[in-house]
Amino acid sequence: MVSRFVFGLGLLSATALVHPAFAADVRTLQIFVSKNKQSLAVYDGTEVVATSKVSTGKDGHTTPSGIFSVLEKQKYHESNLYSAAPMPFMQRLTWSGIALHESNSVPRYPASHGCVRMPGAFAKMLYGMTEPGIPVIISDGELVPQPIDHPTLFHPDAPAAMPLLSDVELRPSMPDNLAAPVQVAMNDTAAMPMPMVQPVATHEAEPPSEPISMLITRRTLRETVIDIQTLLNALGFSAGDPDGLLGPSTVEAIRAFKTLRPAEFAGDKSLVSDTLLKALYAAAGKGEPPNGVIMVRKAFKPVFEAPVTIADPGLALGTHFFTLHAVDETAGTADWLGITLENNLSRETMKRLGISNQESSIVTGKPIAHSLSRITIPDETRRKIDALIAPGSTLTISDTGLGRETGEGTDFITITRG
Repeated sequence: MVSRFVFGLGLLSATALVHPAFAADVRTLQIFVSKNKQSLAVYDGTEVVATSKVSTGKDGHTTPSGIFSVLEKQKYHESNLYSAAPMPFMQRLTWSGIALHESNSVPRYPASHGCVRMPGAFAKMLYGMTEPGIPVIISDGELVPQPIDHPTLFHPDAPAAMPLLSDVELRPSMPDNLAAPVQVAMNDTAAMPMPMVQPVATHEAEPPSEPISMLITRRTLRETVIDIQTLLNALGFSAGDPDGLLGPSTVEAIRAFKTLRPAEFAGDKSLVSDTLLKALYAAAGKGEPPNGVIMVRKAFKPVFEAPVTIADPGLALGTHFFTLHAVDETAGTADWLGITLENNLSRETMKRLGISNQESSIVTGKPIAHSLSRITIPDETRRKIDALIAPGSTLTISDTGLGRETGEGTDFITITRG
């Protein structure tokens, strides 16, 4: 899954605008679809390299807004939902049926059953530009990626600098006392073989070439149970594999732990609670339990996940998306681009997540910087991710966690409006 592509200009259609220099270079791409304007724009960094009109879903079949990526491509595909309707140059965004594809009917107003329709020549050209994994952002309004520099974002580790010869303190070749004799050790070179000189390895490790996808979100019951299982096992209880499921082994281990501490759990009738998690962290000497998690995927497969801490959890984080446009391994720098998506949470969702205010941290000031500044990532986790990032890597920040569209064979899919 690589988000860097090369394409030629032979397929240029009248609906597209393509920068002439783009054909000769390898670039990192993002696709933005605006439902209000019924338009699609392909960005390389902050530069628009192709545009087209589109038709998204009509009333009753609205195209969902959110953060997607191309999951698979087929030059010719027939709809599984709508009487085998043809969908040439199909680029799938969800396994539930949302895709980009060619259509003979693109009136530039909502007209589809949920997919994003494109004119034939442009759909064919776009198909030639992309590979699975390229980000696709669908929103009501028009979004434009902006450069963002923040210490919470990841960057490669710069190689350790070698000292210059001019900086090395040299031992004087003349004795302090010029009258004292100078002793010189001599070797009988005729009697001793010349030592073998081992060549010095000059090959440097290749930087990562395949991008990763990351999601920072609030911890859910699944992550809490994984923590509980891991800590119980470390403390000598048999809680089973840390899978986030409250199976018989995990339930029995929790009850055994509580039985040994009756005073702590006298008024706690819940099987899983903040009291239990804090007690386990204290017993394991781990301090306070975290309230956030970072998950990492590569080539649509989970790599690892680790705890993070979110300050002021009563405030919404908002929904933000970042793409790593370029990396300088020598300097240890990374060029990130960021956008903020509108994502109004329901009262039920806010109550479930413990959010009392979703406006102050999202609408006012600089929402991306505010959200990034509230996230603390452990140094060990940061070093691990710094070693994995490559151009095309993405980061999503969202209050709502793993959406129902995220699953096997996907990146992190965030639905902001169904």
